[in-house]
Amino acid sequence: MKKTQLILAALIGLVLISSCKKDDTDPKPDNMKSITVNFSGLEDLGGDFVYEGWLIVNGSPVSTGTFTVNASGMPSKTSFELNADDVDMATKFVLSIEPKNDADPGPAATKILAGDFNGNTASLDISPVGDFSGAAGKYILATPTNGGETDENSGIWFLDLATGTPTTGLMLPELPDGLKYEGWVVVEGKQVTTGTFTMAAATDMADPYSGMEPLPDVNGPDGFFPGEDFLVNAPSGLSFPTDIAGGTAVISIEPSPDNSPMPFTLKPLVQGIPASAVDHMVYEMGQNLNFPKGTVSR
Repeated sequence: MKKTQLILAALIGLVLISSCKKDDTDPKPDNMKSITVNFSGLEDLGGDFVYEGWLIVNGSPVSTGTFTVNASGMPSKTSFELNADDVDMATKFVLSIEPKNDADPGPAATKILAGDFNGNTASLDISPVGDFSGAAGKYILATPTNGGETDENSGIWFLDLATGTPTTGLMLPELPDGLKYEGWVVVEGKQVTTGTFTMAAATDMADPYSGMEPLPDVNGPDGFFPGEDFLVNAPSGLSFPTDIAGGTAVISIEPSPDNSPMPFTLKPLVQGIPASAVDHMVYEMGQNLNFPKGTVSR
């Protein structure tokens, strides 16, 4: 009789243990649901920044989690498990760039992709950044800060001289907070900044390579126009003054704060500088609207 009782007790214990152990094949709890993201054109943000997704639920942002992108553009994570009610009620998805160690629970101002849900899918584009269908640019080669008409092909200024007087050369939409424009010249294979700016009819925010002469004051209190003379302090591997004819002129859109000293993936205007370019001749830039995009499925 004692032996039978011991066997029964052991069997009951096994049943209880088995009932408490989670079955790996159990479905997700009813209050959880996954979303799947798919992106193209995103770039590696380095070690200090990450991408973060947000669902807009009843007008408020709900984080879907952070991820990184490697040098090949592959996200570190593409599926995120969230509260099912938030997923079902979301009307929009937004992608932002955030500091890696971020104490702020809300989204940063730097939002680069977004899209409204249509059924269970949202198609993402750069609508938070702006509409660049009408983007256009003009520039001249000149070096106004060297005090003389020498080395004129060693500077670029994003302006138009068609009227004989310098006027705005860049037609670009105003950027939201968290983003800035930056000019670049690719010379001898190296990308050299001309400075960041928020206004196309004002002096940009840096002149690390310009000479000592002040820029002409043709725009009233806003100064001159975005651009740079490449006369001093040449980066490693380059020698200034130089001749940028045959290089490439670029206008990029940069996160602010910036994740890298190199151009960001958003480059609405790109144009090769003619090898035969001469100073004070107006040259046009071309659109480059191959921007990042994505989809979100729930």
